[in-house]
Amino acid sequence: MNLNNLTPAKGSVKSVKRIARGQGSGHGGTSTRGHKGAKSRSGYSSKIGFEGGQMPLQRRVPKFGFKNINRVEYKAINLDIIQSLIDRKNVTEINPEVLRDNGLISRNDLVKILGRGELKGKINVTAHKFSITAKSGIESQGGVCSEI
Repeated sequence: MNLNNLTPAKGSVKSVKRIARGQGSGHGGTSTRGHKGAKSRSGYSSKIGFEGGQMPLQRRVPKFGFKNINRVEYKAINLDIIQSLIDRKNVTEINPEVLRDNGLISRNDLVKILGRGELKGKINVTAHKFSITAKSGIESQGGVCSEI
């Protein structure tokens, strides 16, 4: 066996289908595109969701829902999270900067304090909003709730 007599296995290599090279090639005339219609034209590409003229799915299904452009998104922080923060980091005051430093909120997040869990001691909390249960939970321990 030499390099000059190496050949691929029989049937593994097929010749390229050369279309539009005359009638003798067997792929002349319409060049395997059939007769007329959009798919026979040059530059054809169907748009996404095109179903051959049938009403597309995205137009058959009704629209629904409502997106309020004035909605204000708050990042929810519960009292039990605040208590765990006090236990771990020994903080004396909770405000957005402290929450941001501990990875609980992102840079421009608005904070709302919610009432799940319980506080064990007095703490001053500064946030954008408070739920009624959170406010009563903080003030029952002698803490102060101040809104930004």
